[in-house]
Amino acid sequence: MVSEEHRRVLDPEQDTAALKALTHPLRIQLLGLLRLDGPATASELAARTGESSASTSYHLRVLAKYAFIAEAEHRDSRERRWRALHAVTAWSNAAMESSAAGRAFVGLARRRQIEHLEESVARYEADVADGRLGQEWLESSGIGDSMTRLTPHSLAELRESYDRKLEELAARDADDPRAAQIMLITARLPVAPRVPDPDPGTGKPSADEPDTPADPEPGPPAAAGPETPDTPTAPENLS
Repeated sequence: MVSEEHRRVLDPEQDTAALKALTHPLRIQLLGLLRLDGPATASELAARTGESSASTSYHLRVLAKYAFIAEAEHRDSRERRWRALHAVTAWSNAAMESSAAGRAFVGLARRRQIEHLEESVARYEADVADGRLGQEWLESSGIGDSMTRLTPHSLAELRESYDRKLEELAARDADDPRAAQIMLITARLPVAPRVPDPDPGTGKPSADEPDTPADPEPGPPAAAGPETPDTPTAPENLS
């Protein structure tokens, strides 16, 4: 679990302008790169993103205006270097869902995390194919999914337990030369009950469904709580 001093918690009521500033794909990408790789100049970030230096410079200034980044120590006086001010951007899901700006930001953040997952899978497969990853990584790495039944309380407990264990292991391995950078992207997605769609011609359940559909399996309601990368979570560590 990231300490409070390393978290930027966004409130859709108080941080409307900051939310709008961050609701831009390139700004999210730039913030993620600064968090992942450390301080950089606009030119260095332009090379990594394929954008122009003028574009990255402008978007970095916007991120600085809303206190997501700040100037770092300069190697020389020719170009500013920028650093991320926080390791994680966090928020309350319930609060974000209550405002249009909050919903727009969370939607963009989630889509960006999915893009990071696709990029990370492609990079992982290339690393395995080209022998850049040793055999010792193969059994513990990969992607999995599962379906289970939990209450909102248990889902929150699962998230908190994961965060605590991750913090413990990261601290333990911080100075171990065998450690490598690991991309972790988690998802906790309750599934709401569904009623069969009616036949569009009659308004009744379709022929292969009974006239009175059985009660669907109840699913756990959506749990409100902070998104936890983030990160990174995807590199942005937005959640």
